[in-house]
Amino acid sequence: MKTLLLDTVAWDLVVDVAGDIAVASEPYSLAQDAASAIRLFQGELWYDTTRGVPYFQQILGKSPPVPLLKAKLIAAALTVPDVASAKVFISGIAGRNVSGQVQVTSAKTGAVSVAGFGTVTIPPAALPSLDFSDPANSQFMPLMMG
Repeated sequence: MKTLLLDTVAWDLVVDVAGDIAVASEPYSLAQDAASAIRLFQGELWYDTTRGVPYFQQILGKSPPVPLLKAKLIAAALTVPDVASAKVFISGIAGRNVSGQVQVTSAKTGAVSVAGFGTVTIPPAALPSLDFSDPANSQFMPLMMG
């Protein structure tokens, strides 16, 4: 499946060498779509308000434990068609922002692809629970465009 290619920093459309809107193909398109699903607030998708991460309902202002946050992000990534499995890695925090990446496995080919999901804002009280000595919170793969 193809999707519109997004700039990894601005999360906005990019153009190809011909000046047309660029598209991404599998396996990267799966990871980018999973990252988009992670960035989606529940209720924001007008044609299916049940999709997205319950940021307002369960995360922002609630001081969630990191495992709960990761579980919600993984659940969002798994809503992308053809994603067989997903892992979320938190790579850093700055103030109230958590940044990281999602690694997805294609159900069709078994290929693993990676995309950063930018930053997700969480309440300050949740920050001390992030322990970077735990490999599950700190390891990540370099982003690769495919």
